[in-house]
Amino acid sequence: MKRQKRDKTSTHFNRGFSAGLTGKSKDTCPVQDTELRSHWMSGWREGREAHWGGMQGVSSIQANPALH
Repeated sequence: MKRQKRDKTSTHFNRGFSAGLTGKSKDTCPVQDTELRSHWMSGWREGREAHWGGMQGVSSIQANPALH
């Protein structure tokens, strides 16, 4: 049975969200492609908003877009 590959845009968004949630700087973005970088940065922004909103640890689970 073949495995379905995940969309790279959602993968980068989720990784950016995780980086933002843990308080990492946006300068740590590992992506060079401009389109994928914009998805990572969008996830980072949402992760930072969740971090600033006090969502850490277990409370951040509901804010994680990967679980929706």
